[in-house]
Amino acid sequence: MIPLEEAVTARLESHGERFEVLVDPDAALAIKRGEFDGDLEDVIAAEDVFEDASRGDRPAESALEEVFDTTEPLEVIPEVIERGEIQITAEQRREMQEQKHKQLVNRITRNAVNPQMDNAPHPPERIESALEETDFRIDPMEPVETQVDDALDALRPVIPIRFDEVTIAVQVPADYAGSAQSQIRQFGELEREEWQNDGSWVGVLTFPAGMQNEFYDLVNEITSGEAETQIIKDEDELQTR
Repeated sequence: MIPLEEAVTARLESHGERFEVLVDPDAALAIKRGEFDGDLEDVIAAEDVFEDASRGDRPAESALEEVFDTTEPLEVIPEVIERGEIQITAEQRREMQEQKHKQLVNRITRNAVNPQMDNAPHPPERIESALEETDFRIDPMEPVETQVDDALDALRPVIPIRFDEVTIAVQVPADYAGSAQSQIRQFGELEREEWQNDGSWVGVLTFPAGMQNEFYDLVNEITSGEAETQIIKDEDELQTR
């Protein structure tokens, strides 16, 4: 279950009765769209149906039977969400908006590059500043994933930006190869790998281009700066970092 302060109220009025449930806002939207495939108990704040959630009042069992043909909360809750409306306070809306704004900036930062600066990643501060110059505002009631394209459309007149992937080859010296390669291979999609005769390990990974600095920081940290990296532009050309 989720903390009460993180829940929103889903409300259904039917047959002269009111039914309210407390649920995670993102899960509520997924349930309404028919896209929820998780465990309902993990995304509700109470395994109960209320007449007035703020007071803790519960509807009569006869009312539940009349409207839902059951009194079982876990059967009633998704119906209330699907058929009802999601209620959020101004404070909840503000908090949801701030949270999703951070998620949006993080997603863009991890995937976007500056095509005018040799595809260098954009720092989060630059994304934040550029967004402030646009009229784009995150919708707290929509998933971040569905709003990324609109945010990029708003950003393009302000800064050069595009989503891209990068492929990087890394060679780890033998002294670090055993432990380092297991961490490096998890960073992205491992395209190929090879153990060298001197015990060093070479791996080629593809991942979102905006994560390059994060990748270099990881490699430097776990190899004490002794690894070598190369950006692969195509099969025949290597650009040494």
